[in-house]
Amino acid sequence: MFEDTLELAENKLLLLYIFDKIKFPVSNNQITEIILENNFINYFTLQQYLTELLSSKFLRYTSESGSHRFLITEKGVKVLSLFKNRISDSKIQIVDDYLNKEIDSIKKEVTVTADYTIEQNNNFIVNLKALENDSILIDIKINVASNKQAKNLCEKWKSNSSELYGKIMHMLIED
Repeated sequence: MFEDTLELAENKLLLLYIFDKIKFPVSNNQITEIILENNFINYFTLQQYLTELLSSKFLRYTSESGSHRFLITEKGVKVLSLFKNRISDSKIQIVDDYLNKEIDSIKKEVTVTADYTIEQNNNFIVNLKALENDSILIDIKINVASNKQAKNLCEKWKSNSSELYGKIMHMLIED
C-alpha cells in the first residue's frame, strides 16, 4: 500500500515536472504522447492524474482558440519545488532528453493551429492560425466546398506553415 502511494506521488510530481519544464500550455494529446512514448503511466491512470491535478489546482486549463490546454499553476510549481527530489533521477533524465529532442515539435503544435467546422449547405470554414510569443502572426478563415479540401488545407498548413506564411506576406507586401 505504501509503495502504491509513493508511486502515485512520484507520477503526479513527474507530470508537474513536465509541465514546468515545457513552460507553455500543452494539449491533452501532447502530454499523453509524452507519457506514453516513455512508458511512464498508462493512458487511463494518466487521465485520472490530470483530473486530480486540475481539481487540486496544481494544473489549470487555458483556452486558446477554443482548444483546452494544460498549464502548471503557481501552486503546482511550489509543490514541485518542495518535492521534486521524490522523482527518480532516471525519470528526470528521460524527460529532459525527450524534451530537448522534441520541444520544437511540441512548440510548433502549440503555435500553429489548423481546424475546420461545417457550416450551412455543406460548406466548411477552415481556420489557419500562427502565433509567436502569444501574438497572432496570422489568422485566416477560408470557406471551402468539401471536407476533403478542409482536411487538405489543415494538413498543408500544419506541415508547411512558415513557408506559406512567408509567401502570403510576400504577396501582400510586394509593390
